[in-house]
Amino acid sequence: MGKATRQAFGESLARLGESHPEIVVFDADLSKSTKSEIFAKKFPKRFFEMGIAEANMIGTAAGISFTGKLPFLCSFGCFLTGRYDTIRLSAAYAQANIRLVGTHAGVGIGDDGHSQMGLEDISLMRALPTMGVFQPMDAVETEHVMNYLVTQWKGPAYLRLTRQNLPDLYPAGAAFKPGKLMAIRDSGSSSRQAICLASGAGVAEAVEAAKILQEKGITLSVWNAHCLKPFDESTLIEIIQNSKLLFTVEDHTVIGGLGSCAAETLAKLSKHPRLIRLGIQDVFGESGEPLELYDKFGISGKAIAQRVQEELQAEARK
Repeated sequence: MGKATRQAFGESLARLGESHPEIVVFDADLSKSTKSEIFAKKFPKRFFEMGIAEANMIGTAAGISFTGKLPFLCSFGCFLTGRYDTIRLSAAYAQANIRLVGTHAGVGIGDDGHSQMGLEDISLMRALPTMGVFQPMDAVETEHVMNYLVTQWKGPAYLRLTRQNLPDLYPAGAAFKPGKLMAIRDSGSSSRQAICLASGAGVAEAVEAAKILQEKGITLSVWNAHCLKPFDESTLIEIIQNSKLLFTVEDHTVIGGLGSCAAETLAKLSKHPRLIRLGIQDVFGESGEPLELYDKFGISGKAIAQRVQEELQAEARK
């Protein structure tokens, strides 16, 4: 098992701080949890503890961005995006060059329960003009996304990170292509009967589902989406050409997240595979062990494999 993406973020932030003096970091009384404390210990004069006052943190960071600084604002995803009106005006409308970092995303945070689970944060951020939305699948991809957000991206961006550790899945030696979908397990265009498009923690579960199905003689292609806005529609359209089923997997509400990215893409086509969106089905989360919650909400590897098998059998009966 690898690192949590929040840990990889904290380490990358401190590393990038060495060569990018314009980086400054703000936190809302959660630096130990968001891992921004790694930067704070290394660059104490460039770290600002704002207390439990996220709206003030956003406004302050937006303002300082116009002096040439590159602010990273850190908190739990649900607390940060809960200040939506401030983000909408001070960050998105103003096109402030800031990085909003939401950790502890999804039901994967476990026992903390629904009050601290960011389950609609992607929906909110995708709805804002000028806002980029990123969700890496593991530690290595987090490092790549961080490099991109520091050296190339302009304007506001939201980075969504996990509390729990995630397995290392990034293909060894693979070039990072910003914004592009990436094949993690793919059988080739001629045999993509079922495709699973996943993001963040969902990628590991999709890979586990593919392993379970392989033992049953069923091939499931798994693709990763680290960027949910702008979304890579062209690659998705390309890979679904010979497919009957497209599954999306996300630790987030199915409304407005990855499943919606796929639906919005398919809506532009006259012919496309049937879409099955796996995620939180318009309900609140609850407290429990992460794997128990993934099973309950149908996004564990076992649950995904079962659903894929059921849907393939339904297709065969048509």
